Amino acid sequence: MIEVKNVTKKYGKVTAVDNISFTINDGEIVGLLGPNGAGKSTTMNMLTGFIEQTSGTIIIDNYDMLKKPKKAKREIGYMPEGVPLYTDLTVREFVRYMAEIKKVDKKERKEKVEKIIEQTGLKDVEKKLIKNLSRGYKQRVSMAGALVGEPKILILDEPTVGLDPKQITEIRNLIKELGKTHTVILSSHILSEVSQICNKVIIINKGKIVAVDTPEHLEDKVSSNNCIYVTVEDTENKMKDIKNKIADIKNIELVEENEDGTKEYMIEGKKDVDLRKTIFSEFAKENITIFEMKKADTTLEDAFMKLIEGGENK
Repeated sequence: MIEVKNVTKKYGKVTAVDNISFTINDGEIVGLLGPNGAGKSTTMNMLTGFIEQTSGTIIIDNYDMLKKPKKAKREIGYMPEGVPLYTDLTVREFVRYMAEIKKVDKKERKEKVEKIIEQTGLKDVEKKLIKNLSRGYKQRVSMAGALVGEPKILILDEPTVGLDPKQITEIRNLIKELGKTHTVILSSHILSEVSQICNKVIIINKGKIVAVDTPEHLEDKVSSNNCIYVTVEDTENKMKDIKNKIADIKNIELVEENEDGTKEYMIEGKKDVDLRKTIFSEFAKENITIFEMKKADTTLEDAFMKLIEGGENK
């Protein structure tokens, strides 16, 4: 478990992180989100013990990061952004070197290195120099370094940055697999990725926590409108009267006129009312042809933008 209690970090007169508190339970995969300059990297650096907080308490697996830093740090595997690696080493040499640094028992070292290489899918490239690897494999090597020493907690800073779609999928699947045996904290600018991987999200803005929740709950919280988008052919211009014919419609707005003569409308209904059956029925009666209908889904990106643009503070 990770407990962050009333933590503040100041650089001179500048407050980078302002009295934040949150808890991360064992086995959770947590996304740490925030715009540039929000305090996200500072928070991650304090969790790893790389920098000290100005005030407050950070507890890592029952160890106070300031009072027992060695024991606390032993529980953490850190994958920094930018993949800083010893590129003149082979993959196996690097993982073995990390095992030496982390003082893995000599009798078990060879076996542990082998296990991590297999776990991260590096067996086929273990003898290659790191500098000759693709970006995706370098990310895997960095992940392997974080796994050395069997830490309970993995902290991953932008683990898929710079990767192509195939590599992103591979790293994403690896993180999900690691989440079965580790507590994982990751930062990412790809919000759809966080939504797919994480079961909890912490959003930080201007040094303060603005939300701690599941991606699904955050999406539900900011979904205030019951909207449907319809693309129609309305040769008799009857859409202007539809609002009067369907009592549960609050508003109709023209979104776009297409080159083929069809028009896209946004129809807002009353809360908790599913308008789709009524729309099909009434539009048929009015000789309005429906080409497409889709419900407006709120995404984690929508929730993120609404919260950092003046949402609730926690």
